[in-house]
Amino acid sequence: MEEETPETTTASTSSTTTNEGEPQSDEHPWPYLSAMFSYSDVKDSSYRMKCLLCLPKNVEILSYRNSPSNLKKHIERKHPHHLQKYVELTTAKRKRASGPPTPSSKQTTLTQTVSMTPQKTVDKAIVNYVVHGLRPFSIVEQEPFRELVSDLVPNAKMMSRVTLTSKIEDGFNKMKAALTEAMKGVEYVATTTDCWSVRRRGFIGVTAHWIDPENLERCSAALACRQLRGSHTFERLANALHDIHAEFDIRGKIVRTTTDNGSNFLKAFRVFGEDENNNEEVAEESAQSEEEGDGADEEEDVEYIDTAALLNEDDGFEFQLPRHQRCACHLLNLIASEDSFTATSSDAYKKLHHATFGKCYGLWNKCGRSTLAAEMIEDVCSLQLLRPNKTRWNSLFMAVERLLRISKEKGEGALRAIATDLKVPMFNPAELAFLSEYAAVMSPVAQATNILQAETNAQMGWLLPTIHLLQVKLDKVKLQLKYCKPLVDALLSGIQNRFGHMFMDAELVAAAILLPKFRMTWTKDDATIKMGIDYIKQHIEDPSMQPGEVTRSSSDEDDFFSSLQASKTQDGVKQFDAYLSCSADHMDLLKSFPSVCKLSVKLNTPLPASAACERLFSIAGLVFSPRRVRLNSRLFESQLLLKMNKKFYSFK
Repeated sequence: MEEETPETTTASTSSTTTNEGEPQSDEHPWPYLSAMFSYSDVKDSSYRMKCLLCLPKNVEILSYRNSPSNLKKHIERKHPHHLQKYVELTTAKRKRASGPPTPSSKQTTLTQTVSMTPQKTVDKAIVNYVVHGLRPFSIVEQEPFRELVSDLVPNAKMMSRVTLTSKIEDGFNKMKAALTEAMKGVEYVATTTDCWSVRRRGFIGVTAHWIDPENLERCSAALACRQLRGSHTFERLANALHDIHAEFDIRGKIVRTTTDNGSNFLKAFRVFGEDENNNEEVAEESAQSEEEGDGADEEEDVEYIDTAALLNEDDGFEFQLPRHQRCACHLLNLIASEDSFTATSSDAYKKLHHATFGKCYGLWNKCGRSTLAAEMIEDVCSLQLLRPNKTRWNSLFMAVERLLRISKEKGEGALRAIATDLKVPMFNPAELAFLSEYAAVMSPVAQATNILQAETNAQMGWLLPTIHLLQVKLDKVKLQLKYCKPLVDALLSGIQNRFGHMFMDAELVAAAILLPKFRMTWTKDDATIKMGIDYIKQHIEDPSMQPGEVTRSSSDEDDFFSSLQASKTQDGVKQFDAYLSCSADHMDLLKSFPSVCKLSVKLNTPLPASAACERLFSIAGLVFSPRRVRLNSRLFESQLLLKMNKKFYSFK
């Protein structure tokens, strides 16, 4: 009876196995043990084996699929005199033979999947994680990270910190070469630049932007975020900017460089830039030097001059910077923050302005200094108050807008409850009305700033239409105001003072006309439109003609009068007239007019704002964190630019 029990159990189990869909096969999972054990079937995750040494007794042993250890234990217990033979069989061939073809009823583990991952792939993943995750280089030396990689890929070797930095520097050099090669095929490039100080170090950041002539889409890249030692004088800024442009071989391609209104940048471009005003200054200096020379001829005394000092003297022509463009967003910020205070010349506005914003800052300061106050405001209003920031554009407007949103959604009772709990004065109806009018006035300014500080869609041709429409909107909103009319007057005056001269720049006007979105509809000033059209007709060319084709004349006489030939621009002007007659407003329209498209790309390549550099510095702040103050400037720039320019290079 004892011998029949396993047979009954085996049959029952076999039936169960069959019902569960497990395949039946006579193939032995460990062929080298076939002299001692025979294969029966599969039960769950184990093989059912029969001991041949126990015959005629029917003895079955369950053994896990990945190890015959249970079979060895059976030999040790029941057949110790056969143990030596078992050891010889397993030693001769330890590798498990292919088992019966069974579909995997168990999910493949992560270790089984990645155990064969190449070391090169592991290294690439680690470098990408460090670079794009902005992680410190020391992470590869931290034990938890090493254990993580070891658990995921047991056979992988962890790279050292020296190897990691070497790979990052190598990737940086390859990315730089790829970026330089990409800009070689571009005819026009624009740059933005700004300075940044952090952790007692100064940096200059430069970004490059161009328009792909094939699809007319904006392309951008970060060129440098380089440490700038010493005082940030105009000469040092000009020298650093020139070196960066030369490093990427784009000096002759840059149409404009956009910066903020810092005095050092303004002087650098005034002295070394190629603006027309600079030529006038140079001419005046030359005239003065000639007059001084005439006077010196009258004297007979000979003056000896140190030629070495003369050669080392900086005459302003050591290198040339491109044309300069002031950041439109920075100008709008100055208008909103500084020019707007001229409205306080009105006593009624000044009194209401000071009283209202005094209470606003009381709320903002309480919220910023006390966690209890912040929690109470969030409980009452389901929102937190926003605090203005002097270095952030639109921050005051956004803070006022949040107060008005709370008043609209939760009612004035919510503001009154906050003021009572925080023990600050409550707004009266006139002050709430003042805040509403202030938000209505500053809303177009905030919208204009957001439009101009964009990077992907913004082009130089957006500048004048945006500023002109801002003036129109302010004029319209002024008609509905009771308290903030002096504010509108101050803003309009600031816009005229800071942007008025730009409407006299024919190149900027032409840039707007050459955008299908605007053409000639953005202003009603016929003189402005005529100035832009005249500029376009003078500078438009037929791209089908090769450069220098007109100058290949048979004689000096023909070459001298070749500029009088109008055939070069006839086709271009016809294309421009056809472009103006079209009603479509998408950028693809320009592809139908090659001459118009080429000039439009050139004039619209620059950006009206330097916000791209601000974004570069925002990411840089995450890299140069307080715990990485000892980071080498070269490695800092390498990690940052690899992060910013990932579309130009990927680790292999």
